[in-house]
Amino acid sequence: MREIKRIACVGAGYVGGPTMSVIAQKNPDITITVVDLNQSRIDAWNDPDLDNLPIYEPGLDAVVAEARGRNLFFSTDVDQAIEEADMIFISVNTPTKTYGKGKGQAADLKYIELCARQIARVAKNDKIVVEKSTLPVRTAAALKSILDNTGNGVNFHILSNPEFLAEGTAVPDLHNPDRVLIGGEDQEAIEALVQIYEAWVPRDRILTTNLWSSELSKLVANAFLAQRVSSINAISELCEVTGANVDEVSRAIGYDSRIGPKFLKASVGFGGSCFQKDILNLVYIARSYNLTAVADYWEQVILLNDHQKDRFAQKIIQTMYNTVNGKKIAFLGWAFKKDTNDTRESAAIYVADHLLDEEAEIVVYDPKVSAEQIYRDLDYLGTRSPAENRRLLTVVNEPREALTGAHAVAILTEWDEFKQYDWAEVKNGMKKPAFVFDGRKILNRKQLEGFGFQYYAIGE
Repeated sequence: MREIKRIACVGAGYVGGPTMSVIAQKNPDITITVVDLNQSRIDAWNDPDLDNLPIYEPGLDAVVAEARGRNLFFSTDVDQAIEEADMIFISVNTPTKTYGKGKGQAADLKYIELCARQIARVAKNDKIVVEKSTLPVRTAAALKSILDNTGNGVNFHILSNPEFLAEGTAVPDLHNPDRVLIGGEDQEAIEALVQIYEAWVPRDRILTTNLWSSELSKLVANAFLAQRVSSINAISELCEVTGANVDEVSRAIGYDSRIGPKFLKASVGFGGSCFQKDILNLVYIARSYNLTAVADYWEQVILLNDHQKDRFAQKIIQTMYNTVNGKKIAFLGWAFKKDTNDTRESAAIYVADHLLDEEAEIVVYDPKVSAEQIYRDLDYLGTRSPAENRRLLTVVNEPREALTGAHAVAILTEWDEFKQYDWAEVKNGMKKPAFVFDGRKILNRKQLEGFGFQYYAIGE
C-alpha cells in the first residue's frame, strides 16, 4: 500500500483552497501545500487576519486556523511543491472557451495542459495525479499522454476526483459529503486516495469507478440540478398567466418521494461557476459525437435560464411604465447566491446589463462582494465602456444608501439580512409608487403590500 506523506494542490481557488484545508484538518500527518501563481491570492490565504481569506465560506476560517502552519501551507513556489509531493491535485480554472473551435461551449483546457507540462518537467519520482478541476470526459487520456511523453521516465497514475461542493455550504459539504467519487485504472493509486478520505468519510460513501464514469458523473450531476431549476422556472411563467402560485405547485410536487423538494425554488435564474459551464461542456461533447438530440435537450436548460433573467429585467421595465431611464433602482445582492462572495454567472450581472441599456441608474449593495468585482463583471461583458458602467452604476457599503430615494428595489441574492430590514421604513424613504421586484422570493407579499409596496415575485 502506497503511503502518502506530502500533497501538492495546484490552484488556490474556490475548490483547491477549501478542499485542501479540510483534508489537512482531517489528516494532520500529511503535509499539504497549496500553490498558485497569483501572489495576492496566496498572501490573502496567509493573512493572519482570517477575515481577509480570499474566499468567503461560513466555517472556513476556523478550518484554516486549525491546520495552517501545522500541516497546511500556501505558496507560490509551484516547482518545489510538485517535486516534493507524492500526490498532486490539479485544481486550476477550466473556463468555457472564448475563442476558436468550441467557442462558447467547450472547456478551455490550456491551464490543465500547462499544469501537466509543469508536473512532467519537474517530477523526479512516481506521482499520483488527481483531477480535481471539472473536466470534459476523456481529459485524463490527454493528461496521461502529456505526462508520459514529456516526463523523465517517471510513472504517473491519473485519478479523477470531482468535487460536489455547493458554494455557501462548502465546509459542511466537505465535512459530511453525500459521496466522494474516485475514478481510476490503478487500484493501488485509488486505494491511496481512498485512505485519505477515510480519515473522516465512511467507506460506504466513497464510490470508485473507471476514469471516464467519474469525469462524466460530475458534468451530469450539475446538469440534472440545473435542469430542475430551469424546469420550475419554466412553470413559474405559466403560473403568472394562469393564476397558479409556483411555490404551491413546487410544494405539491416536492412531496412526491420520486421527485423530492430540493432545487425546486423558482428564481431569477441559476448562476455560479459550474452549472452553465458544465452543461455547455456536455452539449459540446454530445455535438462532437454527433448526438444532436442529446445536445439540443441539454442546451435548452441554459436557454431557459437566460430567458428567465431577460424576463425579470423586462418585467421591471414594463411595470415601471415602460421606462427606467434616469430612475434609481436599488439592487440588493450581486453574488450568485447567499453566503458566498462568488459572482460568476450571477443573474444580477445580466439583469443589470439589460437595465443599463435602458439608462437606469443602478445602486448595488451586497454584504460580501467588492465594488472592484462588480465593475469587473460588467466590464467583462463588453456591452459598454468601463466609464459608462461607472456613470450609470454605483456600489455602496450601506443598504440605506441604496434604498433611500429609489424608485424600485430588485432582490437578486437571497441574503438573510434582506429579510430583517424594516420594510415599512424602507417604503417611507423611497419614491412613490414604490416597487419591489423579488427575484429570490424571500419577502412576504401580504406584509409588503400592507406597507403600500407594488410587489412582484416570480411565479405569482
